[in-house]
Amino acid sequence: MRSLESFLARVLGEDIGKLILRLTLGILMLFHGLNKLNGIDGIKSLVVNNGFPEFFAYGVYLGEIIIPILIIVGLYTRISSFIYAMTMLFAIYLAHSTQIFAFNEKTGGLAIELQLLFMFGAIALMFLGAGRISADKR
Repeated sequence: MRSLESFLARVLGEDIGKLILRLTLGILMLFHGLNKLNGIDGIKSLVVNNGFPEFFAYGVYLGEIIIPILIIVGLYTRISSFIYAMTMLFAIYLAHSTQIFAFNEKTGGLAIELQLLFMFGAIALMFLGAGRISADKR
């Protein structure tokens, strides 16, 4: 088993893992952002109802389109990951604050596990960096 682990460590380097994490976080969030191109009226009302100025709603385009693209290509990855995590924290606060301690009755998992996975994945990427297969390293 130990030699298999050594072999896999040589073949499957950490840079491939970082690339997979970047692509996963970026592409999955990009779908959410592209959907916002149809309009953000719902987000505007969430923002205003929570006491923030309406223009904060336009931050969704940064957090769900621009930042994921930067993460995909690996450009300014650490700061982009920080902004991504803050976007998710803001989304949890605005849209899911009543579900923070709720469980999904069908799966037994947390109701906001997807949002938490996005947020903590971004935090992990912030600490890991983009890796060698990125624009940051070019």
